[in-house]
Amino acid sequence: MAVEGGMKCVKFLLYVLLLAFCACALGLIAVGVGTQLILSQTITQGTTPGSLLPVVIIAVGAFLFLVAFVGCCGTCKENYCLMVTFAIFLSLIVLVEVAAAIAGYVFRNKVMSEFNKDFRQQMENYSKNNNTASILDRMQKDFKCCGAANYTDWENIPSMGKGRVPDSCCVNVTVGCGINFKEIYMEGCVEKIGGWLRKNVLVVAAAALGIAFVEVLGIVFACCLMKSIRSGYEVM
Repeated sequence: MAVEGGMKCVKFLLYVLLLAFCACALGLIAVGVGTQLILSQTITQGTTPGSLLPVVIIAVGAFLFLVAFVGCCGTCKENYCLMVTFAIFLSLIVLVEVAAAIAGYVFRNKVMSEFNKDFRQQMENYSKNNNTASILDRMQKDFKCCGAANYTDWENIPSMGKGRVPDSCCVNVTVGCGINFKEIYMEGCVEKIGGWLRKNVLVVAAAALGIAFVEVLGIVFACCLMKSIRSGYEVM
């Protein structure tokens, strides 16, 4: 039995929200992949709580896309069972997102600690591994930093030698510019990158709140449509 009156409006709004869910799902997958790429270049030793966060984000995004598809089918066919499934799964996604946000906050210092440790380990391999050297050079150029805590960290790397840092530490990069510390960045990369993350965490938090709000609206509209469908079954 087709819904009537105000429920037609609810059904239309639910369609709009389902499109938003698909967009949010793709956005979460993109954020998860991007975060994983960044962490794979910094945290390389073993599995940590921080390194699992991108996997959770990608999984939630993929699951949200599947749930949106179920909701679309349930709304189109006005199927009570599909709408119940949609509402339950969407509620689970909201709970997982809240848990992931809490885990990200709780383990934020752990992530920075692992980053600091791995950055120093990669510094040890700078002259031994071209890929490692390329990653560190790019990070030092992009964030205008040098070493982990500061430029003097490179003095503790035997392969670098005294009075020298990688050329990527230079303000104006030229071959051999890192010798005798000529116009180099003094600030360390760990703190620089940590500051960049802290600045952007508010944007991520705002986006997460927006997605959660849309999901809660989806649950409310789904429940309204479920009630209307059930009432139609009872009349029949």
